[in-house]
Amino acid sequence: MFSWREIGGGLVRGLKYLFKNENFRRYLAAGLFFLLITILVSFEFVPQKVNLQVGQISPSTIYAPKSVVYIDQEKTSEERRKAMEKVPRVPEINQEVSAAVRKDINQVLQDVKSVQAEPETDTATKVTRLKSLIPFDLPEQTLEKLAVGSQTNTDQLAEGIDAVLTEVLDQGEGITPDKLSEAKDRGAAKLAARQFSEPYRRLGQGLIRQFLRANAFFDEEKYRLLQQEAAESVPPVRVSIQYRERIISQGDVVTEEHITKLQALGLSRPQHTFTTLLGTGLLVALLMSVVLLYTYIHHKDIYRNGSYLNLIGIISLITLVVSRAVMAINISHWPEFGALFGYLAPLAAAGMLITILLDSRLALLLVMNLSLLLGVMAGNQFHYSLVGFVGGVSGVYSVSKLSQRGDLVRAGIYVGATNVVIIAVVGLITGFPWYLLVTSSLALGIANGLLSSILTNGALPYLETSFGITSTVRLLELSNPNNPLLKKLLTEAPGTYHHSILVGNLAEAAAESVGAEPLVVRVGAYYHDIGKIKRPYFFIENQLGGDNPHDKIAPTLSTLILTSHIKDGVELAREHKLPQPIIDIIEQHHGKSLCSFFYHKALEGDRTESVNEEDFRYEGPKPKTKEAAIVMLADNIEAAVRSLQNPTPGRVEGLVRKIIKDRLMDGQLDECNLTLKDLDAIANSFLRVLSGIFHNRIEYPDMKQEMERRKTPHAGSRK
Repeated sequence: MFSWREIGGGLVRGLKYLFKNENFRRYLAAGLFFLLITILVSFEFVPQKVNLQVGQISPSTIYAPKSVVYIDQEKTSEERRKAMEKVPRVPEINQEVSAAVRKDINQVLQDVKSVQAEPETDTATKVTRLKSLIPFDLPEQTLEKLAVGSQTNTDQLAEGIDAVLTEVLDQGEGITPDKLSEAKDRGAAKLAARQFSEPYRRLGQGLIRQFLRANAFFDEEKYRLLQQEAAESVPPVRVSIQYRERIISQGDVVTEEHITKLQALGLSRPQHTFTTLLGTGLLVALLMSVVLLYTYIHHKDIYRNGSYLNLIGIISLITLVVSRAVMAINISHWPEFGALFGYLAPLAAAGMLITILLDSRLALLLVMNLSLLLGVMAGNQFHYSLVGFVGGVSGVYSVSKLSQRGDLVRAGIYVGATNVVIIAVVGLITGFPWYLLVTSSLALGIANGLLSSILTNGALPYLETSFGITSTVRLLELSNPNNPLLKKLLTEAPGTYHHSILVGNLAEAAAESVGAEPLVVRVGAYYHDIGKIKRPYFFIENQLGGDNPHDKIAPTLSTLILTSHIKDGVELAREHKLPQPIIDIIEQHHGKSLCSFFYHKALEGDRTESVNEEDFRYEGPKPKTKEAAIVMLADNIEAAVRSLQNPTPGRVEGLVRKIIKDRLMDGQLDECNLTLKDLDAIANSFLRVLSGIFHNRIEYPDMKQEMERRKTPHAGSRK
């Protein structure tokens, strides 16, 4: 037997093992987000503005806060029922029955004529034969008269019966089974009206009663289809409610019609049924699947990173929570304005956050999904979805290319302006009064933009820190010259600072030419040499004409000091919590390149050939990304071109291409994904920037000579 302690310990170990499994954590997070979003969309968490039931006495007078047109399902059903009742239940005549009746009657009459055509046969024998041929009983006297009657009279009887059958069987609606007896009597009476002699009248009436059959039958399936078509042809009964129309007065008994109008106005909603909850859950599951499928196909890096998927879920959940909260705001003294607070749902904030942190196209998809959920959450009022979607798209595009932090503020203005327009458009379509149209579009549209901007600015730092994402905004903050670390670099290693600025300009232009991240490259270039702060005067750019300390130490020690600025820079970057992509550039921007000056100096000073080349190389690693490789090349080229004597365009281009070739042949670019075509584009970008730095300058005349010339009268004038 196991003790409870052993069972509990086993459960704890099992749970720990499950939580260590990444797939389990992903499924658990997906299930949790699905449950929370479904509950949030499906249920109300604040009291309804109006909570009335049929038969209750209304405690107050309720007016319509807006104009709506809705379909009255009860009246529509009643009109369709009436249309179904009006469908005539017409039987279909079977012509084969009519033909069969005529055939049977004509056969008997032909038999009677054949008996009458036997002049040599005695009457008694003819009577006996007629009894066997006629399928009903006739008086003996009638049979005797028929036996000796003429065939002409029999033919006339056949014509009379045929005429009667035409009237009874073929005209009108035919004979239904329930009216067969009546039809036989009517047929016999019509034949009697034709003035046949007694024997022929009795024979004709007997034949009609004997052989007349129902020839009209009801097709129930066809009748049902006709009723269905009639019902479907009836258009829905639309009821119009005008703004400020009185829905119910204080003291009135609440009816079904009152409840229907309140539901149409969004003032009262029915209790959620299981089917409603199931439908909402399926919608949430479908939209989540669409996002996962999109990331799996187009952004596998996001799909494989569970924290990124959790980030999408958290942003979606927070956006819906805020939307639910603002929709719950109730303005008692202006209910028609409060009913429009769904326009405040800050879907643009979700779009802007996903764009800044992950991807703009994914942000568009998320905004579309959230707008659908907003419409369902607002009681299937999808005009809120339209406004939320358009505003969200505006937010995505307004932050897709951030160049400075002020762009976030402008993004809120763009979202607000877009919302003002789309809310006004929706108001015109739905028939808002002019004063409500103007106030709602201006107030709610601008408030939505401000709310979205505030949420984006407020949530961005926390989301960046929590999920380890380097956003454009964070990079822009780091590129600000007032950043403490950059100011420290400027004051303690000014030469390195100015070198880093030039490297940033070179690297940014090159990054744009090969599709790398220009902002990452620029910021990485600004910080790539921050390790030199620790020993600035050991680096040539910070030596302002003084003694060079490397002249007094061994080349191996100089190499150690030079290469240590990588390790010092990484430590300093981590101390100041720089993003990982910037730390990677600091660590990789020299790769495993050779400190050639000190290596050759060591060779010159040591003739024993004991110098090991590996001792004069950086520890690496080699650049892993385009961005790190571009900073490496820009760093080498800026330093080399600055030391070039007489930097003519030809000499500059030759030096740039030689350095790139040397780095390529040395294997420093083996681990990044730059192609030869990319390297050529990078070289051309470097040359464009360098041509602006080392361009030919005008040789200005000596200032003293210029002043003397100006004092001389008519100096320089032509005579």
